[in-house]
Amino acid sequence: MKVFKFGGASVKSAKAVRNVGDIISDYNGQKMVVVVSAMGKTTNALEKILKADSKDFDILITAVENFHNSIINKLFLDLESKIYNRVGTVYKQMRLFVNSNNLDTNKAYAEFVGFGEVLSTIIINQFLLKLGIASIWQDAGELIITEDKYIDARVLWDESSKKISSKINPLFDNNDIVILQGFIAKTVSGECSTLGREGSDYSAAIFANALDAQYLTIWKDVPGLLNADPKYFDNTYKLDFISYRETIELAYYGASIIHPKTIQPLKKKSIPLYIKSFLEPNEKGTTVQKDAFADSMVPSYIIKKNQVIVSLSARDFSFITEDSLSIIFRELNNNNLRVNLMQNSAISFSLCLDNKVQVKDFINDIQQLFKVRYNDDMELITIQNYNQELIDELVGSREVFLEQKSRTTVQLLVR
Repeated sequence: MKVFKFGGASVKSAKAVRNVGDIISDYNGQKMVVVVSAMGKTTNALEKILKADSKDFDILITAVENFHNSIINKLFLDLESKIYNRVGTVYKQMRLFVNSNNLDTNKAYAEFVGFGEVLSTIIINQFLLKLGIASIWQDAGELIITEDKYIDARVLWDESSKKISSKINPLFDNNDIVILQGFIAKTVSGECSTLGREGSDYSAAIFANALDAQYLTIWKDVPGLLNADPKYFDNTYKLDFISYRETIELAYYGASIIHPKTIQPLKKKSIPLYIKSFLEPNEKGTTVQKDAFADSMVPSYIIKKNQVIVSLSARDFSFITEDSLSIIFRELNNNNLRVNLMQNSAISFSLCLDNKVQVKDFINDIQQLFKVRYNDDMELITIQNYNQELIDELVGSREVFLEQKSRTTVQLLVR
């Protein structure tokens, strides 16, 4: 049994959906779990609705409906097709939700944004059935169980593995393909939760682990795992083979090709990961596995823009102690903030964070206890397998605010 994961870009149009159908058709008759993200920029559109004035709800939801209907109309000629009833029910649920809930909560976010994955998987499943592929839709929220937290929730592995195995395996008795949503889950108490933005890769890895999959393939719009983002660098290099360890490092430092939590579930059971292009599905792509001879000295570059550095010090000029750090990290967790780089001295502690709206909330909370200084509009450069020549080339004449080096990796916060 195999697991495939298709992201939003791979299902953003009718043409893209047909391409997904072609890829799956090439594996006709083989048992497969297919994890699908929301189509195109649907998650962004749903997040916009949550922040909108109530007078704009109808216009914004109608735009989401029109986007999905435009894809459906090109895929299904029969306007009385079952799919219209199914997506119509989801549209009604969306409208009912925004008109009857307080949208400014993490709970509302977890419940509402999952509609994007529900819509995309309904469409993909119905299209596969139209192609004559034995496919069945399944609610991933009933299978992945998390702690009682709505956003970036921690997966409870024992409970999830039992649910996934007991529910999915019997579905293969009469079906070749099981269609599941990425990103969404439910708490122990049965409320909606999420695995974090771009968390569909992680969802696919969870299913691969629980079902002892032969391998996981993540289909992207790039030829594989590159040593740098082609948006920022020319002459990028595709890594044909790479180990779990080095991939985890790249993902942790911010490589956008894969969710940082994806590798660990695969590593535990030595399940290979293939990163392939949905535009060139017959090309080799990148293989991620336990041992990879190409853990080479090829430099890899990661650029994270729109960073903010927050420097904290005690108001009485005392040391930054373990007690101080526990307070700081508790507030970071409360505001759902991830640290990209940190550095401390005797009397100060500096953090590099994505400049999200929660940063202001964090600063407002923490400045009750600490003296706070911050700078925004920063850029974090990470180079794996670095040398001084590469550092000089990327930094140029810019000011370096923070620098950290290990034997293989350097990080530089610059402006």
